Amino acid sequence: MVERIVFKGMTADQVSKLSGDEFLGLVTSRARRTVKRNAMKYKALLAEVGKRRASKSDKPIRTHVREAVILPSWIGMKFAVHNGKEFQTMAITANMVGGRLGDFAFSTKRVQHSAPGIRATKGSKALGEK
Repeated sequence: MVERIVFKGMTADQVSKLSGDEFLGLVTSRARRTVKRNAMKYKALLAEVGKRRASKSDKPIRTHVREAVILPSWIGMKFAVHNGKEFQTMAITANMVGGRLGDFAFSTKRVQHSAPGIRATKGSKALGEK
């Protein structure tokens, strides 16, 4: 069985052909408000996306703008989003549209403890063995 990647029941091709107003009608009010109010704030990011789209470059776009809403025109592009320590590369798919770049670049990792520390009790040493 092949998994289809969809956004609101539409395939990736249909989503990428959406106009700006059609897209804003499908997303949440919070995302709609952010896109309308911050168009000038993310002007450099949008210009870089347009430049990479025109040159057909496969190189990821490096950005610190984690709160940018993913637009339909970004499907198929690669972004390297800063998570506070390093840049995490991601490829934009149809099911990511409407979310934020930071939603897919996690800033925390799962903690994996090795052995009990100095001056640990004998009982806590048994917790690490499984």
